[in-house]
Amino acid sequence: MLNTASTALLTDMYELTMIESALRSQAAHRRSVFEVFGRRLPARRRYGVVAGTARVLDAIEAFRFGPGEIDYLKAAGVVGDETLDWLREYRFRGDVTGYGEGECYFPGSPIMTVEGSFADAVVLETVILSILNHDSAVAAAASRMTTAAHGRPCLEMGARRTHEGAAVAAARAAVVGGFAGTSVLEGGRSYGIRPIGTAAHAFTLVHDDEEAAFAAQVATMGPGTTLLVDTYDVPQGVERAVRAARAAGGELGAVRLDSGDLVAQAFTVRQQLDALGAAGTRITVTSDLDEYAIAALNAAPVDAYGVGTKLVTGSGHPTAELVYKLVAREDRDGRMEEVAKASALKASVGGRKVAGRVLDDDGRAVEELVVAGTDVGKGLAALREAGARPLQVALVRNGEIVEEHRGEEALEAARERHLASRAELPQAAWRLSEGDPAIPTRMVDIDGGDEPEYAL
Repeated sequence: MLNTASTALLTDMYELTMIESALRSQAAHRRSVFEVFGRRLPARRRYGVVAGTARVLDAIEAFRFGPGEIDYLKAAGVVGDETLDWLREYRFRGDVTGYGEGECYFPGSPIMTVEGSFADAVVLETVILSILNHDSAVAAAASRMTTAAHGRPCLEMGARRTHEGAAVAAARAAVVGGFAGTSVLEGGRSYGIRPIGTAAHAFTLVHDDEEAAFAAQVATMGPGTTLLVDTYDVPQGVERAVRAARAAGGELGAVRLDSGDLVAQAFTVRQQLDALGAAGTRITVTSDLDEYAIAALNAAPVDAYGVGTKLVTGSGHPTAELVYKLVAREDRDGRMEEVAKASALKASVGGRKVAGRVLDDDGRAVEELVVAGTDVGKGLAALREAGARPLQVALVRNGEIVEEHRGEEALEAARERHLASRAELPQAAWRLSEGDPAIPTRMVDIDGGDEPEYAL
């Protein structure tokens, strides 16, 4: 969440200095197409996850240079009066299309396309990338964790391990990746995510003994609460927890394990609970979990996972490594032409892209088809001819936000979209080990060129 009504200064200085120079050269008004894509997947993961789309739309809507922003830029000498006048009137009036939030993506996937004048579009680079790079990294980690969990619920608990604003964004991105709740209340308020949480070890320690702590929590939250049983001795804690719930007239909802050998403890605690007649009491585990730890717990009688640090930091890869590049612009005669960066190891592919996913007869994805060119209609026709499932949707039309892509319903739709997108990938995509992308990306340039078709 942002503590400002405007997102306009969430940008790099060079965006504004480019605009100033482009206004002078008249290039600022040329129609331009920018695309967000990744050249590779972080750590040779099998797929990426698009997340943060709704937050991007909010940021575009709030991208206004009010008196406070203009006064700062003037005092800091960032740009001159002509550019300040242009910025005062700025609002994005172009179009944005992109992969539906929650969709899986691969190297070269045009996950967001921004079209407008050069000045209108270039100024959005930093804020778009900062949102998509963070949220997509968290969603990818969340997806790997929910894959490893095999249907057992995963709960986000990372607010104390990241920046306070990033914590709320991470809670939302985790839901896109399949998580079922969050501990940070601002995530619940802002995005309608189910809030979760009961007590920490400090609650037990502040009481004279464990029995008093459990009794107080059960009296407040009811016997269906979750009691943390490893502050002292785990077997003793389990026995006291079950007894406290029964004294209140019910069965204990769950116990939480937060330290030690979680696999061994889960088996031991399950046996103890069953022996006590508490077969319905669930076991939740926490303690610095990641997708590998969750996978290792698959054979253990665990009912839910609470994940913090590794989730909100992208499980070791806190950025999705996405870039924002100019791929087409208007020439002097008013025609659109492809442009591309040719730098070694950082080359881009020119042309406005349309993308689809090719499925086999069993509905399993076999290829990411990306068609580049200056004629969108021809590109879409090429996708239809290949029988590809279209991946891009309209997000902004003539500067107006397409509202269906924001709000609580949009978040749930993104979660469902991700689960469906992930399910149609080949089984190799579900592996946690490093490897090639789950499906290849085939790029076709319908405008021709020396290499009209190639793979990424």
